[in-house]
Amino acid sequence: MQASGFVLAGGASKRMGQDKALLPYRGTTLAEHVAKTVSEAAGSVALIGDPDRLGHLGLAVFPDEPPSCGPASGIYTALRVTETDWNLVVACDMPAVSTDILRELLQRAGTTERNCVAAIGPYGQPEPLCAVYHRRCLPALGRAIRDKRLRMRDLIKEIGALWIKVDPGALATVNTPAEWADFEAKPS
Repeated sequence: MQASGFVLAGGASKRMGQDKALLPYRGTTLAEHVAKTVSEAAGSVALIGDPDRLGHLGLAVFPDEPPSCGPASGIYTALRVTETDWNLVVACDMPAVSTDILRELLQRAGTTERNCVAAIGPYGQPEPLCAVYHRRCLPALGRAIRDKRLRMRDLIKEIGALWIKVDPGALATVNTPAEWADFEAKPS
């Protein structure tokens, strides 16, 4: 199955106090680290975020359209610019996500009639920022943005996602300096 990969890197990083996407990690940036993992799984990767802020990373970067709608606009943008039916979307603040997990999501997408395949997050809920979306989701995302229904966990249930259980530790996000310090302190 052919798929495209996208990393959402457009957030404001308010709780972190600095741009999460550009945090130094293992000789690169957090966004580049996650992008490498996504590319290994999907065969391609592009960033969704501010081209002025991220363009120096050497990856294709698409701005959120429309802006200021959170992850919904990032996923909407990915589905608008993609050249494939299936699209792997991962948040840039999931440094522990693995190629194996992402390949499993893609594999399951290739065998389902559903519009989305999402990993189950640490709290037993679907993780919309570690999921594979079919282009068929674009109209539903467009309506949700228009109606200001931007909560992706609600939308992912509405579009009928298939939920896949994965190691919940692989989906841990780093949103604060303390979470980042804890993550970096763990042995790799």
